[in-house]
Amino acid sequence: MEKVLFTNDLSSNGLVKIFDALNVKLKGNVAVKVHSGEKGNQNFLKPEYVEELINHVNGTVVECNTAYEGARNTTEKHEQLMKEHGWSKVFKIDILDSVGPDKVIPIEKGLHLTKNYVGANIDKYDSVLVLSHFKGHPMGGFGGALKQLSIGFASSKGKAYIHCVGDEDGSEADFFKVKQENFIESMADAASTIHNKFKGNIVYINVMSNMSVDCDCCYIAEDPCMSDIGILASTDPLAVDQACIDLIYNSTDPGKDHLIERIESRKGTLILEAAEKLNIGSREYELIKI
Repeated sequence: MEKVLFTNDLSSNGLVKIFDALNVKLKGNVAVKVHSGEKGNQNFLKPEYVEELINHVNGTVVECNTAYEGARNTTEKHEQLMKEHGWSKVFKIDILDSVGPDKVIPIEKGLHLTKNYVGANIDKYDSVLVLSHFKGHPMGGFGGALKQLSIGFASSKGKAYIHCVGDEDGSEADFFKVKQENFIESMADAASTIHNKFKGNIVYINVMSNMSVDCDCCYIAEDPCMSDIGILASTDPLAVDQACIDLIYNSTDPGKDHLIERIESRKGTLILEAAEKLNIGSREYELIKI
């Protein structure tokens, strides 16, 4: 079984402690994938909270542009927002798809996709820390490590490609026309490319706090619906996401019902089944409290 570490110490120092407890050395040029937070969003992980950890691994904060209208769909707007949110004040910042053409990663045995479009700058990095805020999502049901690997790392074009299940000409309007199950499985296809590219040099940390049914991509998000739980870490993205889901379902917090409804109504846990089929990781894990 895969090991998933857990701590209820949600402090900045708790992040560093759980990373160190994994006993993994991220080599070379380290990319730290975060969610910059849509303009107006109140729930995203703030720069000052993750600063100690990112400095600890000597990382560069990386992001990618969105495929929908907002404050992050162009590099110019995205960089401005990262200034407003405080990211560029304390970190080196790299919008991976700020230069083109995109890097195209083939998917040999995908469930739906045959390739993944990611920002060309991804090749500058030797290892990755995927730092995810675990919460709900309006389209994916929930967002954690697997969603960061897929939609998070995809370029603007790549995001549209995943949402439209491989339709090269798909637009934002088409996001809502595809079969939901196919979209969820396409996210798993895309996630496999990033995990496999950095396998052995990639770490996943999920922070279970400020858990709203909405994503940090929502400029008007619902407030959190259940109490904070803790931080989880693993080298297996599937195991760490499965552990988070299990902690929600096993919680005694009455607010979990709202989040579970969001997850189930969007068929969110299908990404776990799809990731297992694609051999991204294991749904069987040992939860180790530190």
